Amino acid sequence: MLTTYLLVINLISFGLFGLDKYRARHRLFRIPERTLFIIALAGGTIGALAGIYLFRHKTKHLAFTIGIPSIMLLQILLVLYFYLCH
Repeated sequence: MLTTYLLVINLISFGLFGLDKYRARHRLFRIPERTLFIIALAGGTIGALAGIYLFRHKTKHLAFTIGIPSIMLLQILLVLYFYLCH
């Protein structure tokens, strides 16, 4: 069940980055950066990183190029903590 959740949340995250890039190029209503971060915090960091680099979107924003990997590192550390300490 966790695997399914992570797969879905990462696909959504990846899709949102692609959609936001499309909207940026066509001068349409954008997806708020807060939403992109929330979906990453919810477990979508792999999809977010893939979206950042495959779509070349938000690559000049330090909040994303440093923030998303930092969120991923924190998530990895939390998983290791719960796995090793429980």
